[in-house]
Amino acid sequence: MHGIIVNQLRQFVVSNHGREVWNRLRADAGVEMADVPAIERAYDDADVMALVQAAAAASGGDVQALLEQFGEFLAPALLRIYAPVLRPEWRTLDVIEHTEERIHRVVRRQDPEAAPPYLTATRASPDAVVVDYVSPRRLCSVARGIMHGLASHFGERLDIQQPTCMLRGDPACLLVARLVG
Repeated sequence: MHGIIVNQLRQFVVSNHGREVWNRLRADAGVEMADVPAIERAYDDADVMALVQAAAAASGGDVQALLEQFGEFLAPALLRIYAPVLRPEWRTLDVIEHTEERIHRVVRRQDPEAAPPYLTATRASPDAVVVDYVSPRRLCSVARGIMHGLASHFGERLDIQQPTCMLRGDPACLLVARLVG
């Protein structure tokens, strides 16, 4: 997993629970990594998921709920990092619609080991976008959280329906994001 994501996971844990909890999670998960993960390297998916599972266990929460919260936390950082490839007039649905072509292609070109999910996004209407999400990591919960985080950043709200999900055995996740309010 890309170091930017792992570094943001650390910031998510530290901002919500403190540095001591981050250090305890690394020990509980049996993961050896620097206190501050390097953003320029890739980390083993199994290690990152062990950290997530340890965090969910420590908080008494569900792994998927924690991943969605993390995605929401992650969205502002991703917007800052990838601002140069986004149009300034874009809002939530525009960013979602163009993530694959504007962000994921850049990530794959810069770091072939990063392996972001493949997204096929279609603008269904002015207030809705449909995203076909495919990834062996099956982190659709993070994608939903990022979508909500984008909406929050732009002062908008989304309703996200997920009629298919890889976690339920479907070949891909289908996320239907609609602006509300």
